[in-house]
Order: sequence, then structure tokens, then C-alpha cells
Amino acid sequence: MEKRADIELSFLLLRNEPVVRLIFTYNSELIRQLKAKTAARWSNELNGWYISCSDFDPDRFRKEFGESHYLHATAQNATAILEHAKAKNPGRATILPSLLFKEPNEDFEQKLGQFMGWMISKRYSEQTVKVYCECLKLFFRYYHDKKVEEIDQQDLVEFNNRYILANGYSATMQNQTVNALKLFYGRLEGMKLKIEELERPRRAHPLPNVLSKEEVLQILRACINPKHRTMLCLIYACGLRRGELLKLKPADIASSRGLLIVRQGKGNKDRIVPISEKTIEMLRDYYRMYKPREWLFEGQIAGQPYSERSLQMVLKHALTAARIKKPVTLHWLRHSYATHLLENGTDLRYIQELLGHKSSKTTEIYTHVTARSLQKIKSPFDDLEL
Repeated sequence: MEKRADIELSFLLLRNEPVVRLIFTYNSELIRQLKAKTAARWSNELNGWYISCSDFDPDRFRKEFGESHYLHATAQNATAILEHAKAKNPGRATILPSLLFKEPNEDFEQKLGQFMGWMISKRYSEQTVKVYCECLKLFFRYYHDKKVEEIDQQDLVEFNNRYILANGYSATMQNQTVNALKLFYGRLEGMKLKIEELERPRRAHPLPNVLSKEEVLQILRACINPKHRTMLCLIYACGLRRGELLKLKPADIASSRGLLIVRQGKGNKDRIVPISEKTIEMLRDYYRMYKPREWLFEGQIAGQPYSERSLQMVLKHALTAARIKKPVTLHWLRHSYATHLLENGTDLRYIQELLGHKSSKTTEIYTHVTARSLQKIKSPFDDLEL
């Protein structure tokens, strides 16, 4: 799954026709979705994508893209988009995620910059910094007429009920917003918001998606390119996260000890993972063929790490070649690694260490999807003679 993209919507005239221009960094998956789900068209004049206002349905656009992407509109265009929404739905209030909110209070912008710098100095991951700052921007756009210090508990309740719940956003987004506010306000003085009283929503507990060994083999065999196959093989062979794979360096392979060193994984933790002789031989063949300079897996430019997007496309092409229709992501290979280890009799405590989980409760979820354990259970229905 590709990262969430920032989509800015701008209301303008194109050859005297009112249109909504879509501004975003190139994202092939987003373009595919826009073409499939909307009447978006490319304009050489605008050098970008747009939707004619006669074809633009604000509510539908929010439902299709508001959950998976960040939606924005410049303040001067938000009113025009709102008026268009009202014209399409007379007598009905239309709520759009972050489109109709004015820019945050100027005071917030200064504090956000300081907060971002503080997070970076504390070595929060790049993704965490981005997500928390987006949540804060969204929250303070909603309360653009209030100063940061004036926000109180009731404001948070209103934002949750009238924005997050009203727009059908997930508990994950709600949780991220609470986390961001706690961290942000925890550094400020004289505020009305009582940090200790901010409660997170009840977490959902979805089961991890797991592939069978046969499906994993199909995917790996479908990779003809040696580099592509080696990357996917290593994710499954060692249960790596996407970012951990791309940050590997040749020196992280301790072949004489049969170990792989994962540096600065999630939570900035290092860990070691055993690698078999079969995996080491595969890596040696790869190294002799590609001779990477700095990173174990480099892109087209020597010395530059392979990109996350390119790695996602490697998996996508492998799935197509293997004719697997499931919405498989790279993380499914990590889930499959853990589940297959458990099915082979590996102790859960070891699996926790191999995956780099802080809590054993995180690892225990794999006990719910091990086929071997479930297949031993006999249904009482089987005792009935029909």
C-alpha cells in the first residue's frame, strides 16, 4: 500500500468552465484510482489533473479519498468549493474533510515549527513527525478562530463528534490525533486542555493477513529480476519491515555468524535475526552481480537506497505475474514469516525477539491465525449423523 498523499483542491476556470484542480506529488496508484472512480482528466494547460465542477461530487470524493489521503484546499478556494457543494445539494450541509477549514491561527504555525523541531531532536521517525503534524494542522484548521491556549476539553469532544465520527474516519486517525495533541500540549504551559484526561478510543484488533507457504513461493518465483527476488526473499526469510530492508548495508550481514543485524528498526531498536546458509548464498550471488556501494539494495543511482515506492511496485508486478488477486502488501510477508515460524514449533518468546516487538501481546496475535493449531480443533457438528 502506498503512502497517504497530500491532495490540494483548487477551484478555478479552465476555458471559462469551472473546474476543481487536483494538485499532488506524482503517485501512480492515486492516478489509477482517480481515473477509475472519478471523471478526472489531464490538462496540458494546467499541467495537472482536474475534475469539471459539473462532474465533481464533494461527498463522494470525500468517501473515496478522504480516508486514504490528506485533503486540503487553499483558504481562498474553500468558499468556492463549499458554494459548489451547496449548489449540488441544496438545503443540505455538506462536510468535507479539511477542505472547508481556514488556515490555522498564525500563533499555531510558530508553535508547530517549534514542535516539529523538538520531535526531530528527540529522534521521532520521519513518518511519525509527518502524521502528528498533519493531525495537528487539521485540528487547528477546524478551530482557526481560536488561539492554541484557548482550546479546552469540550473542543476536542466536538472535533471528534462533528468531524472524525461525522466523516466516518477510523479509530486509528482518532487515536493519532489524541497522541499528537497529548505530545503537543504536554510541552505548553497555561493551557486549558487537561492532558491526563485525554482518552484514546478503544482499539480494534484485526487479525494479521497471512499467506500460505505455497502462495509465498508463487510470489517469489514470479520475480524474474534477481534483485527484486532477493529483496522479497529477504523480507520473508527474516521477517523484515519494508524500511528495515531498505536501510540494510552490506556490513549488516554477518555471514560467518549466520546473523543479520537490523539497525534502528521501529522504536529506534537494533536487533539480530538468524539467516540460513541458503539465504547467505543467495545474498552472495546478488552481491557479485550488483556490487552495491553503500546500501545493500540501491536504486538506479549508485550510492542511493532503493525507494519504497519502487519496492511496492516490485511486489505488485510479482502478484500480477503469480495471478494472486489478494490485496497483498509487503507486510503480509512479515506476518507470514511469524505465522509459519509458529506453525513450525518456534517458541513465541523467540518470535517476539525476531520481530522486534516490545510487548509479547503484540506477538500473541499470531496464535489466532496458525492453521496447524486450528485444524486440530474438531467441530461438534462432525459428530452429528445427518
